[in-house]
Amino acid sequence: MWNEPSAGIAVAAAEAANAGGHAPRLPQPAVVATVEPGSIGEELGFQPGDKLLSINGQRPRDLIDLQFLVGEEELVLEVEDPDGTLHTVELEKDLDEGLGLGFTEALFDGLRQCNNACPFCFIDQQPPGKRRSLYLKDDDYRLSFLYGSYLTLTNLSEADWRRIEAQRLSPLFVSVHATEPELRSRLLVNPRAGLLLEQLRWFQERDLQIHAQVVVCPGLNDGAALERTLRDLADFGGGDWPAVLSAAVVPVGLTRFRPPGDGLVPVDRAAARAVIARVEPLQKEFQQRLGSRFAWLSDEWYLIAGLPLPPRADYEDLPQQENGVGSIRAFLEELDQATTDLPQRVERPRRLSWVVGQLVAEALAPVVERLNAVEGVELILHGLPSPYWGQEQVVTGLLTGSDLLSGLADRDLGEALLLPAVMLRQGELVFLDDLRLEELERRLPVPVQLVQGAADLVAVCLG
Repeated sequence: MWNEPSAGIAVAAAEAANAGGHAPRLPQPAVVATVEPGSIGEELGFQPGDKLLSINGQRPRDLIDLQFLVGEEELVLEVEDPDGTLHTVELEKDLDEGLGLGFTEALFDGLRQCNNACPFCFIDQQPPGKRRSLYLKDDDYRLSFLYGSYLTLTNLSEADWRRIEAQRLSPLFVSVHATEPELRSRLLVNPRAGLLLEQLRWFQERDLQIHAQVVVCPGLNDGAALERTLRDLADFGGGDWPAVLSAAVVPVGLTRFRPPGDGLVPVDRAAARAVIARVEPLQKEFQQRLGSRFAWLSDEWYLIAGLPLPPRADYEDLPQQENGVGSIRAFLEELDQATTDLPQRVERPRRLSWVVGQLVAEALAPVVERLNAVEGVELILHGLPSPYWGQEQVVTGLLTGSDLLSGLADRDLGEALLLPAVMLRQGELVFLDDLRLEELERRLPVPVQLVQGAADLVAVCLG
C-alpha cells in the first residue's frame, strides 16, 4: 500500500500555508492510535484517543522529537483523556526503552510543503475535486527521514539544518534531477535549487548521508546532463562514510491532466534505450571506482525499452527498491522462493484472476505459467492500462478503481479477483481516484481478495 499524508496533516498544512508557510506553529498533541500489549503504555493505562501533550515539559513537534524525549530514564508525561481530563504521569524506566504507543500522525506541527514549481510534478498532474491530501506537496525532511519520501532541500531554514545535524537525521532521500546549478534551478523553477552541490558538501563534512533520485525528462536532463549528474553524485559516493549512498534514475510520469504547453514529452522505447545505454557503462565505471554500481535504473526503463531486467545480483542490497529499482526482480525472486516446492495438485480446484499494470504484465507471465502447472490451479493474468491517467503502459501502483472497472468489464475473472494491496492507500481501503474498495467489490461480479506479496499470492492460489 502507498503512503499519503492524512486529513489531519492536510488541515495543519493548510493552516501553516495560510500563516506564511514557515511561520512557527504550536505543535498539536500526539494522539494515541495503538497501544502495544505488555508495554509500558499499557501498564500506565493509555488507550486510543488519549492525547500526549508534553514530555518533561516539552511539546514534541513530531515523532522524531517524541522518540528522543521518551528515551530518558525519568519521564513526566502530561496527558489528556478523550473527555478532556488532564493527568500528570511520572515514571522511571530503562534508558531508551519506548512506551509502546503508536500515534495517528507523524507530524504534530504541520507538513512542510514544496516551494518549487517543477513542470513534471505528479501532484500538479491530478484532476481537481479529489480528497484534500492528494494535493499536498510533501517536501518535509522529517518524513524523508522517517519514511523515505523524497525532498528537494530547497525549503530548509537555518534551524532545520541545525536540527538535521544535531539529531543526526540521516539518511535523507533527495530529489536531485540535475547537479548543474542553472539546469536544476530551471527544472525546479527555484533559484535556491542551484545550491545542491554546496548542500552535498555540507552532508559530507558532517558524516551525514543521502540517497538520491533523478527524474529524467527527455530533452531536458537526459544525455550528457544525466551523465554529469551521476558523475557529480558519485564524487560524493566514496570513502568509509559516503555522503551519497546511491542514486536512482526514474522516468518522468506524465498524465492527461498535466498543464498544457509544459514542454514535456513522455519516455518512449527509443528514449528508454538511450538512457540505459548511457547509465549501464557508468555502472561499470562506478563498480571499479566505488565498489558498487551506485546508480541504478528503475525497472520501468527496461520494461519500456522491451529489454530483460538485470539479474538480481546487479541490484546489490536493493537500496532503492521502494523507488521501483529492482522491485519487480525482487518480487520474482520472492516468487521463486515461494514456488520451490509446489504440490502436484490442489485438493479443491481454484480459478482466480490477478490484475497488474500493463507495463509489468509481460515480466510476470512466467509466474502465472509456473502456478498454472499445478493441477487444479488456473490463474488468469490481466495487465491493464490506465485511462484515468491517460497512460497505456502503467505500473501496478498507479491503477485506479475506475481503471479496474473499465478494464475488467466483460473479462473472465474466475471465482475471485486477486488485487495487489499496493494500489490502495496505507491504512485506508481507497484508490488514487477516491473510489473505495467496498464500492469496487459491489460493482464487480466476483469477490476481491487483497494480496500483500509473493508468498501471499502463492498461498491464495494454492488454497
